[in-house]
Amino acid sequence: MEDQLTLVKPAEELKNAYLSFYREWLESGERMVPWVISRDPSDFSEMVNWLEENESGRNLPEGWVPASTRWLVTREGEIVGAVNIRHRLTESLLQSGGHIGYGIRPSARGNGYATQLLKLSLEICRELGMERVLLCCDEDNVASERVIRKNGGVPDASFVEENGNVVKRFWITL
Repeated sequence: MEDQLTLVKPAEELKNAYLSFYREWLESGERMVPWVISRDPSDFSEMVNWLEENESGRNLPEGWVPASTRWLVTREGEIVGAVNIRHRLTESLLQSGGHIGYGIRPSARGNGYATQLLKLSLEICRELGMERVLLCCDEDNVASERVIRKNGGVPDASFVEENGNVVKRFWITL
């Protein structure tokens, strides 16, 4: 499967594949993860430009950190997942956000895509010069915890959010 999947930068030529990915997630009613996929893609060029600016650190809102977004694409050109890699952490991200947020479209889950997505994302983290990355998932998200552990995640202290939600935290040494 590994050779069938690639992480690619958001690009105009993937517009139709991305809109299919986005619509499916929207219609599922689930929370969109990573958060960047919840951005309205109706002006696709503007969205791609915004993601490029995020990666380069240009025009970031106050308190934001640069972040690289990639789409997980099959050999057939279908987008099955997305990842957002934060280049550094704020205090808030250190508690409950982590360096990497990722998600697999609802119809593609259960196929090992998340494990591959995270593995490929860790390669990008190495290229960015990171030595250790933090990953977080809600306590009840056993599938995500399994993916993180498969990729070398070592548990750290959990964080309890104001609403009582428990966030499990894991470090991966690169």
